[in-house]
Amino acid sequence: MSNLIKKILSHESGPFWQFVKYGCIGVMATCVQAAVFYLLAATLLPCLKADDWAVRVLSLPSAEVTDAVRGVRFVWATAVGFVFANVFCWLMNRWFVFKPGRYAWSVELVMFFSVSGLAMALATAISWVLIHQWGLMTTLAVLVEVVVSFLFNFFIRKFVIFKG
Repeated sequence: MSNLIKKILSHESGPFWQFVKYGCIGVMATCVQAAVFYLLAATLLPCLKADDWAVRVLSLPSAEVTDAVRGVRFVWATAVGFVFANVFCWLMNRWFVFKPGRYAWSVELVMFFSVSGLAMALATAISWVLIHQWGLMTTLAVLVEVVVSFLFNFFIRKFVIFKG
């Protein structure tokens, strides 16, 4: 591996590369969460309407349920995906983005999940309202959730949880 790649992957990469790595890991964690979410949304917690992009593009099964039921199932599928994605994200952030060590790893993990949980709760509540009150497409609600969570999590993780 070249010295440049080693430096970029290290904790000494600087703010620009730190943000780029955080974004890349965020994309990967989002893929983990989306995979778990859509697996559940298409099987155990059906909450995709026939006009949802995921149904049309990925040929996932749709469910004829009320928006209220769809909203509740959306929340549960999101919560399960959240756990999987955040374990992945915490490990990757420790290894490649932020310097661990401000707190004991167990405290860091609890803080990481707490902040992630707060971000998810805020973003999921916004998405739930968009689904329940305005009938927003489930996939668009997922996109709203991703943007809100990404921005909230980056700043709290960078300036509060890790060493920077």
